[in-house]
Amino acid sequence: MSDIHVRKALDLKAKAEKKLKGGLFGSFFGNKYEDAAELYEQAANSFKLGKKWEEAAQCFDQLAECHVKLESIHEAASAMSSAAGCVKKADPKKAIPFYNKSADYFCNLGRLGMAAKSYREAAEQLEAVGANVESLDFYEKAADLFETENQTSETNKCKLKIATMNAELEKYNKAIKLFEDVAKKSVDNNLLKYSVKGYLLQAGICHLCIGSLEGSKEALERYEDLDVTFSGTREFKFIQDLIAATEEGDVDQFTQVIGEFDSMTRLDAWKTKLLLRAKKILEEGGEDDLT
Repeated sequence: MSDIHVRKALDLKAKAEKKLKGGLFGSFFGNKYEDAAELYEQAANSFKLGKKWEEAAQCFDQLAECHVKLESIHEAASAMSSAAGCVKKADPKKAIPFYNKSADYFCNLGRLGMAAKSYREAAEQLEAVGANVESLDFYEKAADLFETENQTSETNKCKLKIATMNAELEKYNKAIKLFEDVAKKSVDNNLLKYSVKGYLLQAGICHLCIGSLEGSKEALERYEDLDVTFSGTREFKFIQDLIAATEEGDVDQFTQVIGEFDSMTRLDAWKTKLLLRAKKILEEGGEDDLT
């Protein structure tokens, strides 16, 4: 069945290419770019049915070029997004140029929110294949555009992703700044304020990974001022108890505090990974230089 779709797609693609090569004579019988666009779109969809993802992406790419010639930039951007959606099924990294082009088109139209979504999708594809450093750049572009459009929730999602990834890369100070920034912007929002304790917990864990006892203490005091309800939460007491164990140099107590918290509120993989790093620093009795 897929062979039928592929043969149909190849025929439609050939017809589209012939339309574009029709020259001046062909233009008397209609707009060759409009005709080619229709054929390329049909070819792309047929390739999709035949599960020929890269070939489908190539047709969507050509479709976008036709839309540019027709000055239909929004349609060109949508075609690029479709191209990226196809090729990522074959090779996620090959989708990145298409997401970039889509974002460029949307930016030219002033559709910054849509451009941000293209950048975020590019970031997610790179993250999925373990290219975390490359994906950070796209998450940052997305966050910047979402913030420009005052899309607070989407901005926060990107900033939190950037923060967690930076922490995993041992760039703790940058992660802390982002967690604190999101917390500050959420604390007075009725829909977002209940998540603040989680962001401050993440920032507090990053401080412990740096290994500076005074820095952790100072941060916890600031967090009490930032959110007046924070001192009454389990998250606050958790960080407070970890700091106390660190001050005593008591690795067993540090481990017990983690176990007790985990028994009540399951720690996710990210927090567990960073707490193990903090525990190692405590065991070595020194301050981590990777800040």
